[in-house]
Amino acid sequence: MNAPPQPPAGFDTSSHESFYEYYKNYSESPATLQRFGAIAEVVMRVRGAAPVGTALDVLDVGCNAGTQSRFWAGHRYVGIDINEPLVRLAQQRAVADGSGAKFEVASATALPFASASFDVCLLPELLEHIEDWESCLNEAARVLRPGGTVYVSTSSWLCPKQQEFNLPMYSWYPGFVKRRIEKRAVTDWPAVANYAKYPAVHWFSFYQLRRFLGARGFKSFDRFDIMRMDNKSPLQRAIVGTLKALPPLRLLGHIATEGTVIVARRTAA
Repeated sequence: MNAPPQPPAGFDTSSHESFYEYYKNYSESPATLQRFGAIAEVVMRVRGAAPVGTALDVLDVGCNAGTQSRFWAGHRYVGIDINEPLVRLAQQRAVADGSGAKFEVASATALPFASASFDVCLLPELLEHIEDWESCLNEAARVLRPGGTVYVSTSSWLCPKQQEFNLPMYSWYPGFVKRRIEKRAVTDWPAVANYAKYPAVHWFSFYQLRRFLGARGFKSFDRFDIMRMDNKSPLQRAIVGTLKALPPLRLLGHIATEGTVIVARRTAA
């Protein structure tokens, strides 16, 4: 059985009741299950075939209520989050399911794990909420073994559609306006950021994250690189192939699709 979560020093690990209740229910929704199943599938596809029975060490940073652990059965899964009530919920569900998944309260910018101790590091919808996002990615790189894979889904400043703030076209707001709204979101406007304790403070593009990870020995793939083609029609495959071959069209594709997705494979120690 997992040990009780221990709050990291210097962080508010509590949760607004509305935020907790929302994710308690949303984490069990069909949409959430489908999304997390797709993440596991694409990570394994990018990694390539492994010997049958090979168990990977998987770290889920920002694990929320632990739903993603269900799609890593047979592997050694560890989930961390700064939200103590949600970590407790994840632990309770893991005990009830008998999954063996482990959960603890920890900071994404100071992971309590040894270097080169994981094969997969998942950062779903997390990076935008962390002020020091560079340290978060540096920590993910540190704990990954050579050949390890990192998955990131986060906000996009290219696409005007987003779900972090209940405001239209927020991704395109000027920086000084965003900073004003972010400050109000943690004081007297909590509903505008869905009662998040740490609302989104950063907005990214695939190209920005590719440069950052590339300098740390990773080869990166965007949403079009990792798109499954076996379930596409010949016309759809032709359209995606053209988009991937022409950088201006690929950029338009990123502008037209919500959020930033990147899967990167470590090629250097």
